[in-house]
Order: sequence, then C-alpha cells, then structure tokens
Amino acid sequence: MDTKELLKKVRKIEIKTKRLSNHIFSGEYHSSFKGRGMTFSEVRQYQYGDDIRNIDWNVTARYNEAHVKVFEEERELTMVLMVDISGSESFGSKNQFKKDIVTEIAATMAFSATQNNDKIGLILFSDNVELYIPPKKGRSHVLRIIRELIEFEPKSQKTDISQALKFLSGTQKKKAIVFMISDFMSENYEQTLKIASKKHDLTGVRVYDIREEKIPNLGMVTMLDAETGKIQLVDTGSKSVRMNYEKHYHERVNYFKETFSKSGAGVVNTRVDENYVTKLLGYFKSR
Repeated sequence: MDTKELLKKVRKIEIKTKRLSNHIFSGEYHSSFKGRGMTFSEVRQYQYGDDIRNIDWNVTARYNEAHVKVFEEERELTMVLMVDISGSESFGSKNQFKKDIVTEIAATMAFSATQNNDKIGLILFSDNVELYIPPKKGRSHVLRIIRELIEFEPKSQKTDISQALKFLSGTQKKKAIVFMISDFMSENYEQTLKIASKKHDLTGVRVYDIREEKIPNLGMVTMLDAETGKIQLVDTGSKSVRMNYEKHYHERVNYFKETFSKSGAGVVNTRVDENYVTKLLGYFKSR
C-alpha cells in the first residue's frame, strides 16, 4: 500500500470512528471506567449540603469560618488495545473482513480514551507479540496506532492468546483498561487470563463471521487453513465432517465465554455484519 492510499484509509477511519467516540462513546466510556481514586483539589468555604467529614479544621480555625477540602476523581487512565493479527482475521464473507471491523473497534476505543485524556497503548499479536507501542496521549499517537492496524504485516499467521497476556502482565505494572480484540480461535489461556484480569480491567471483544459457524454442503472442496497455511481436500458432503467442524468451532467459542466470565473479565460478541456500536454501548451500560 503506498503512502497516499494509506493516509486516505487512516483519514477515512479517523472520520468515522472519531464521530462515534465523540458523540456516543465518550460519556459511556467515562462512566464505565473509573479513575484510580480521589485526589485533593482545593479548599473552599463550607456550603450547605457539604459533608462535614471534609471540613479542614486548620483553615477553619485560621479564618474563623468553616472551610472544606474538595476532592476530584483522579481520572487519568491507561488503555491497552490487544489486537489479534493472525491469519484467521483476514476471513470475511460479507464484503468486509474481520480485520476491518477489528480496526474500527480499536480506533473507536482509542479516540474514546483520548476524549478523556487517557493514554493508549497497542499490542499486536499472533502466536507472539509482533508489535508493542507503549501508552501515550494525543491524536498523532492514535493515528500512528490506526496506521499500524491497517498496514502491519504479521510474521506468523498463528494465534497464541496466552503469550499475549503474559506480555501484558510483564509490561503493564499499573492497572490498565484492556480490550483484547480477536476471534478467540485459541485455547489454553485460562491461567494467564486469570493473572491478567486480577490486575487489569479486561474485556474480550470477539469478532466473528456467520460463515465460520458451519460448513455448507458443497461436496469436495479445497480448503486453506489461514493460520497454518495448509491446503487440504475436504468432503463437505460428509455429515460427520460438518458436525466435527461445528463441534470444534463451538468448543472454542464456549471456552472463550466461560474462561473470560470465570476470570471476572468482560465479554462482547459482535458479528461482522452486526452493529458493533450497539454491542459496545450495551456492554458499557451494563457495567
């Protein structure tokens, strides 16, 4: 992709997702994710209704008039976007790849965090962490994140969620808001998820395509596994082949839902042809 085309794509995503974050998400985001606590702001004269426990007795004695300490929420937070860039993210059947929706969701969350003056970091992962951008503030930083989401080429096509979570726990020493966006066609990450979700406010956003749920009966078909690169001839006319595929698929999906819920992490499921805005808003409001 040349620079001009890339900038055009970045700008298009910025316009769409910034509008969503400005008008829809920023308020919900602010109320859903709390700051680290309360910090002292100022001392002012006591007003009717003020909590008497906040009276500053030293200042009150000095001025011979009641004064109270004012506290504000320590609002600055850190958001980390963990984005799956393995081969399976390039799947799509409705004129839109999973990767496109993943990029839009990540960009929308990044602009929502920016609206609240929070830092945003990015982890792109396959079966290894392929790129890490440490958390920073500002529009230019968000645009860099969007550029990487659009054009980064992974070295591996496989997925290992456990490795990504280990990296998160190793790099983020303070509590962060973490959105892991993936199709979660992976397993054996229960233990690392438990550790990460104890420390961070973690949400798994599963992006999937309806055509992945089952194989249609098309007879003998040549299929490519996007994660292994393996090509094989599959008899989709066989009922047992179709049933085994569905069983394997639903086992992975159920593992994701159960593992995240058990660990106290949030869960969002959105199909590529659904409105992810509605799904995310519903999630924020239910928190």
